[in-house]
Amino acid sequence: MTTLYGIPNCDTVKKARDWLTQHGVDYQFHDFKKQGVPTDLLPGWIATAGLDTLINRRGPTWRKLDEATQASVVDTPSAMAVMQEHSSVIKRPVVVWGDGTVTVGFSDAAFAARLP
Repeated sequence: MTTLYGIPNCDTVKKARDWLTQHGVDYQFHDFKKQGVPTDLLPGWIATAGLDTLINRRGPTWRKLDEATQASVVDTPSAMAVMQEHSSVIKRPVVVWGDGTVTVGFSDAAFAARLP
């Protein structure tokens, strides 16, 4: 089962959800705001995608963080702490595909490449 993680009002998440539906991909949606950030999956996401990809340093949530909090993100444990407290700093969507592959963000081409 494919799981799409994100926030429902995020435009990129909406595009990804629409794409999956239009292409007949069965998926579950995990809402960071209602269900929280899955702590057990974060280390794998970081290992696969990298901190620079997973943390959206250009977004408004990151920019609103104080400098000390921003500077504290130096490794997996510190990044996990910030992502759990401020889920909107996570670049969206995070998709865990049926085969376990993890992708971050959305593009037609990247999603199409995941189809059999």
